[in-house]
Amino acid sequence: MSKRLIPYQPMDLAEPADLVAAIRKRRGGQFINLDRMLLHSVPIAEGWNHFIGGIRNHLSLSPKLRELAMCGVAVLNGAEYEFIHHAPPFREAGGTEVQVTALRLLGEPNFPMELFNSVEQDTASLTLQMTRFIKVDPILMQRLQEVLGNTATVELVSVIAAYNMVSRFLIALDVTPEEHS
Repeated sequence: MSKRLIPYQPMDLAEPADLVAAIRKRRGGQFINLDRMLLHSVPIAEGWNHFIGGIRNHLSLSPKLRELAMCGVAVLNGAEYEFIHHAPPFREAGGTEVQVTALRLLGEPNFPMELFNSVEQDTASLTLQMTRFIKVDPILMQRLQEVLGNTATVELVSVIAAYNMVSRFLIALDVTPEEHS
C-alpha cells in the first residue's frame, strides 16, 4: 500500500476544539475520513460543516430524492466513498435494494428508469444532466418545478451541485472508505 500524499488528520484530533466538537456532533460523535481530510484547512472545514450540514439536515426536499441525487452524483463521478455513505440513508428514506443496485447504472443505456416513479425519474435525469452536461433541459426543470414547487426544486439543484463538489474533493484527494484508512 502506498503512502498517502496528504495524510488524514488523526482520529483523536482535539483542536480547534469548537470545530472538532461541531463536526463530531453532526456525525454522532466521530469523524469520517472526509472530515479528517477537510480539517487540514479550518476555514474549509467550518464552511463545509455548515453548508453540507444544512443540505443534509435542514431542507424541505424529500430525503429520498435528496439521497437519490447524492447516490446518482457519486455513480456518475466514480466517487465510491460518496455512494457508500449515501446508499444507506437512501434505503432509510424508502429506497429499495433493487433501486440502490439500479442507481449504479445511472448514465448507462440500460439504466432501469421503470424502477422509479416519475419524480424520481426526473431527479435521476436532472442529476445526469447537471453532472455530465451542465445544461439542463428546460422542460425537465418545468416538470420538477410543477411537482416540487420552487423551494424544493432549488434545493434539489443545490444538492446535486454540492455533491458534485463533494465527489470532486473525494476523488482528487483519494479519500477512501473508513475500513481502508
